[in-house]
Amino acid sequence: MRLIHTADWHLGRVFHGINLLEDQAYILQEFLKLVKESGAQAVLLAGDVFDRSLPPADAVALLSEILTRLCLEIKVPTILIAGNHDNPERLGFAQQVLASRNLHMMGTLSEFCRPLPLHDRYGPVYFCPFPYAEPAFVRNFLRDEALQDHHQAMRGLTGHLWKQVPPQARCIALAHAFVNGCQASDSERPLSAVGGAGMVEAECFQRFHYTALGHLHRPQAAGSRKIRYAGSLLKYSFSEVEHRKAFTLLEIDAAGQLTHIEEVALVPRHDLRRVEGYLEDILKNAASDPSRNDFIQVILHDRGPLLDPMSKLRQVYPHVLDLQRIETARPTQYLGPGRDFSRLGDQELFGSFFAQVTGEALSDRERTVLTRLLEGFGRREREGSL
Repeated sequence: MRLIHTADWHLGRVFHGINLLEDQAYILQEFLKLVKESGAQAVLLAGDVFDRSLPPADAVALLSEILTRLCLEIKVPTILIAGNHDNPERLGFAQQVLASRNLHMMGTLSEFCRPLPLHDRYGPVYFCPFPYAEPAFVRNFLRDEALQDHHQAMRGLTGHLWKQVPPQARCIALAHAFVNGCQASDSERPLSAVGGAGMVEAECFQRFHYTALGHLHRPQAAGSRKIRYAGSLLKYSFSEVEHRKAFTLLEIDAAGQLTHIEEVALVPRHDLRRVEGYLEDILKNAASDPSRNDFIQVILHDRGPLLDPMSKLRQVYPHVLDLQRIETARPTQYLGPGRDFSRLGDQELFGSFFAQVTGEALSDRERTVLTRLLEGFGRREREGSL
């Protein structure tokens, strides 16, 4: 069976004031072409379909269009689970009716959350959906008070559905979770506010022939090539500029063995990237940059004051979204939490402030100038001229 695994579309996301829906629609049209040309027999969407639990109407309309074309035009069965950004009740609406048209949407833990068989020429493949759920919901669903954290809850859920799969059958899981040891990005909402309590161990999924994961935005394996994150639809933070966003195309054979896995990259309408250097050089070199319409973060090396650099940059890069000053690699000394500021002198206080702002400690010359200035202020204060 040939499958396409995707996740974390975050439809309706706004990034630095830019509504990304047109960019999401563009890449999803390319996705539909991939599904059609690849001959995929099912699409797996592992959660965070929307960016928030109450998505805007145009985001809902886009999802409706894509799912309609997948299920009715291309006629590919699609299995979709809720992620932590989604409203599970809304996402699971009318699931019995939609299932009759090959759209299987699992929002909440309910009697419908059970292994789903799809068939190829070798027989059935059972798909086990694990929509995102807090441990408290899992405890209630399984009636097991021992399930206190995300790992225990996921282990309980996988065991519960695994018991319903026929012996020796091929079985694939869909889950929205943070597997311990994997690389996160800035754009992911934590699954728990308490340390690593939101993480699960990869062992939860070892018994499945493949696990299609959602939540982490970098495409990556989770300890095994058969346990994998597809990654997000687009780059959703500047921590992701080096990511290679892709959809995962895979095949399993008659025994359930993973015989092929491939990251299929699609070119976005606007890439997200970083431009670094001195302002004068960036402005000069922009004319020869073939990707001037990308979404840009600029890192300036200039140390001195600059007159409205953002306006100047947007004349050559119309989609500059963020502007930063570089921090040098030289270690700096600055005041940490818990220090008694009342016991520090003016020079030490200013030195700490300077280091935090510029990323560098005061040089000997700057310290001499500061000393003279402070002495002058003190003298004038004593003389009553301040």
